Amino acid sequence: MSQTLMAEQVQEHAAQPGRPRRRRRNTLPYVLVFLIVAYLSVFILFPITQQFLTSFSNNVVGVDEVRWVGLRNYERLWQDDDFWVAVRVTFVYMACVVVGSVTIGMLSALLMNRTFRGRAVARSAIAIPWAFPEISAVLVFIWMCNPTFGVMNVFARLIPGIDENLGWLSDPDMAMPLVIALSIWKAFPFAFLVILAALQAVPRDLYEAAEVDGAGRLQQFRFITIPEIAPTLMLMAVLMSIFAFKQFTLIWLTTGGGPYGGITETLVLGIYQTAFRFFDLAYGATLGMAGFVIVLGLTLLFIYVQQRARGR
Repeated sequence: MSQTLMAEQVQEHAAQPGRPRRRRRNTLPYVLVFLIVAYLSVFILFPITQQFLTSFSNNVVGVDEVRWVGLRNYERLWQDDDFWVAVRVTFVYMACVVVGSVTIGMLSALLMNRTFRGRAVARSAIAIPWAFPEISAVLVFIWMCNPTFGVMNVFARLIPGIDENLGWLSDPDMAMPLVIALSIWKAFPFAFLVILAALQAVPRDLYEAAEVDGAGRLQQFRFITIPEIAPTLMLMAVLMSIFAFKQFTLIWLTTGGGPYGGITETLVLGIYQTAFRFFDLAYGATLGMAGFVIVLGLTLLFIYVQQRARGR
């Protein structure tokens, strides 16, 4: 009874004239959310939607009438041997870049996490490849691999049995390993910086307690370091996978997908050549949707693995 009476008094007090309610609403969060949603809608959601719709058409430059063709492009995709070759090349390239960049980044971070003279200079030097512009790095790399005056042949001639200049990027056996090496050199400093920050966040008490219990360096690394930085390693695997999957500049400027037979042609290069070289916009959009599905599936797989690891 008393609660009902109090509720009625509150309503009467709120309804009394001359006492406007003072309600302050901060609009800044709504404005920021609106800007983010607008940006994602215009520059991400709209292009994806447009590409999805284009993949169901016969949109080719020079065709007068663009019409709906249903799943014809996806049937062509399923039967296209070049597409499956590009997918295989992409996964080989991606796996090598992810394993190489994360492994070298972690080893560098473990080394730079120690205290020694000149550590700050060494850390800055390791980060240089990541900050180096991709086009400049590729031009220097091409000059190094030049079959006539490249410095790579100077060192190659020091190896017994090699008495002539090698065509590094024109050799089908060496083109992909060289592109992978260049990509790892460009990507591993980012993994190094992130993993180094994770290592510095590991509590020192854990290592001190392990030393008291008689654990060696290898045991500390296995049972303390790896579990503590495992989420960071998983994150770097996801980021490096995306970096490698969408890499275009390094591969296109070094080999252009060649030297022949699509040896280094990844799915991204196939999309570019189909849409902007052969002007088959519809099939290029179909290839793009296939790439989108692959990246989305890999991301969801990594999230699932990470959630299971946390549950354990």
